[in-house]
Amino acid sequence: MSKFLSLTVIFKGGSLNYGESTANVTALKRLSSKGKSYSYISRQALRYDIVRIMHEEFGMPLTPVGSDGKVVQFEKNAKINEFPEIDLFGYMKTEGQGSKGTIRKAIVRLSDAVSLEPWYNDVDYGNNMGLAARSNNLENMIFQTEIHKTFYTYTMTVDLDKVGVDDNYNIKLEKDEKIKRLNMLLDTIKILYRDIKGRREDLSPLFIIGGIYESGNPFFYNKVKLSFGRESVKLIVEPINETLEKTYHESKKVKDSTLIGYVNGIFANINEIILEENRKFSIERYFCVIKDELKKVY
Repeated sequence: MSKFLSLTVIFKGGSLNYGESTANVTALKRLSSKGKSYSYISRQALRYDIVRIMHEEFGMPLTPVGSDGKVVQFEKNAKINEFPEIDLFGYMKTEGQGSKGTIRKAIVRLSDAVSLEPWYNDVDYGNNMGLAARSNNLENMIFQTEIHKTFYTYTMTVDLDKVGVDDNYNIKLEKDEKIKRLNMLLDTIKILYRDIKGRREDLSPLFIIGGIYESGNPFFYNKVKLSFGRESVKLIVEPINETLEKTYHESKKVKDSTLIGYVNGIFANINEIILEENRKFSIERYFCVIKDELKKVY
């Protein structure tokens, strides 16, 4: 039976992904739902920062890139046994006009990270007075930047059976190398951060739910929502609890493979999630338990 790792994360950050500027206004990346605007971080931006941290913090070599004359792509000689990046996130290599190329699909799938509060047209007003005042010949430049500080959620799903396997080149890595690469990915998610517009924003989990399942369904994608009161922030637990009771493959229940990790003092009603207390952990312990579960898979 195939095995899949699926994690849904909540983190908090501010103004994390921008689109193109119009005149002197820099716009957030946003989407609309139920008549409201929500900021988001694209899955490409998340992938970029995951790969960057795997390289900068954990020493993963970056996959060399080249060009087929039209598009930038990974070098045709780059293989997954040397470069974990293309093992986890896939590749497409084209050779010659009209060629379909060589494709290996990503085995780590990411969703966009979407805000859990609407954006209410908050805009930061700025200028370059500090520099312009140094000279009598320079005019002050005015600019505006859309801003949004809120909680975000995204989901990551990993096809564990395909880690370290590339049929295009008949490559099958040893189990120890597979576990090493997945542990590096998990350690990156645990300390994820993003540099943007002179700021460093922490994207590490405040709440995480998921586990290792015999289905590739991202069970808690679009199920994690928040309610905001004067004194507290709460998870809307009904969709989570209903998902925990869902059955798949006839008799298996989602809750039987699900674990929760959370930071104390952020969400006021973790106890309302109907899951055994021995399946609720600190963030640090959560990742340790998931790593132990991965060893059992391989």
